[in-house]
Amino acid sequence: MKALVKTAPGFGHVELQNKPEPAPGEKQVKIKVKYAGICGSDIHTYEGHYKVAFPVTLGHEFAGEIVEVGPGVQSFKVGDRVTSETTFSVCGQCSYCQTKDYNLCSERKGLGTQQDGGFAEYVLAREESLHLLPDNVDFRSAAMTEPLACTHHALAKTTINAGDLCVVIGPGPIGLLAAQAAKSKGAKVLITGLNHDKVRLEKARALGIDYVVNGEETDVGEVVNELTNGYGADVVLECSGAVKAANQGLKLLRKKGQYSQVGIFATSEIPFDLETIIQKEICVIGSRSQKPADWEPSLMLLKTGNVNARDLVTHEYELHQWEEAYQAIKSGEAIKVLLKPE
Repeated sequence: MKALVKTAPGFGHVELQNKPEPAPGEKQVKIKVKYAGICGSDIHTYEGHYKVAFPVTLGHEFAGEIVEVGPGVQSFKVGDRVTSETTFSVCGQCSYCQTKDYNLCSERKGLGTQQDGGFAEYVLAREESLHLLPDNVDFRSAAMTEPLACTHHALAKTTINAGDLCVVIGPGPIGLLAAQAAKSKGAKVLITGLNHDKVRLEKARALGIDYVVNGEETDVGEVVNELTNGYGADVVLECSGAVKAANQGLKLLRKKGQYSQVGIFATSEIPFDLETIIQKEICVIGSRSQKPADWEPSLMLLKTGNVNARDLVTHEYELHQWEEAYQAIKSGEAIKVLLKPE
């Protein structure tokens, strides 16, 4: 089968290879991948900023159809339309595993990072990580369940009340999903980006986000102050992974506001305004990936239409067109890019 493999550390080193089709083991299934989404972390991996096990087939956002089940599988069958959590294995013993906070298990192995992922014709997933797709959710939308689950995880760690002003910084796929999820909780949502985000900001308007602001044309702080009588935003979801945006988010918050870091930075150490956090008594929330509890609520958001993932897809490529897909993302012309195995 064809698979897109990261073969070595550093920039590039992603190759289309012929690999044997995998066979499911105990309590595993083999999935024929219909669509797989390119995540920001895949871009970081390609550029050498994100560590993975080498060699490994990339891709952790995908949906497809079960074509084979391994011994012991009881809840799923051949022909089921599914998506999968990224967790492939955990220690099962630590305190985090006991509460199913698998995203925090130190021995966790994830699809597309330590275990071969979904940028291939077939992928293996463990039964415990599988989720059936609602009948009205197509494979393209379902391939974005994982990033939606990541935004749900961030929102679940914050308190959002009806009428709160929630600022989303970064109108990429994660930001656009987060903005819709926040709206589903009754928040008024302002999403902001820069000149190179014009396509994405237009998509935010089309999706019905309450306030869409180009920060290079309009002072975001002034808009927030006008909307809140000078108090500031209740919640900031930083989805860009940009240092300047992170510090901007702290300034936009009201005293006792909540700041959630969702985007991943290119480097681990960044300058961060701790004085503002102290003086405004800001609650800073870290949000890593997703956990099992985030998946069914995310699929429900897709099922009910409270989140429109399908309209975020602007480009589709086959696996061998990886370089074209990468350039589309880096140029800013793409919002969500899906790969379709040949």
